[in-house]
Amino acid sequence: MADQLLDKVRDAVEGQIDFEGQRLAELITTVLLGASGIIAFLVGFMAQDIYLTLYISLGGTALTFLAVVPPWPVYKKNPIPWLSPHTAVSGFNINVDGKKVG
Repeated sequence: MADQLLDKVRDAVEGQIDFEGQRLAELITTVLLGASGIIAFLVGFMAQDIYLTLYISLGGTALTFLAVVPPWPVYKKNPIPWLSPHTAVSGFNINVDGKKVG
């Protein structure tokens, strides 16, 4: 029973995302961290409170972590159709050091 639960958790957090998902995750990271840094600086400057600045920055970092690190389905929308290993080299005569490989 514990193995089945562990397998479900492992499948949920495995992290298989595509290239477009990586690009989107990088864009979200840049925007969220930049916006939280600017907001933290402005609020901290107006309130003259460094702790408030740090708390807002920490909150923005935590929000970015939750938005980017888990493999959300939005990061898996464009999978790449890989060739199967059998059909990738079938029909080709590949010689490596005088030995036939394919």
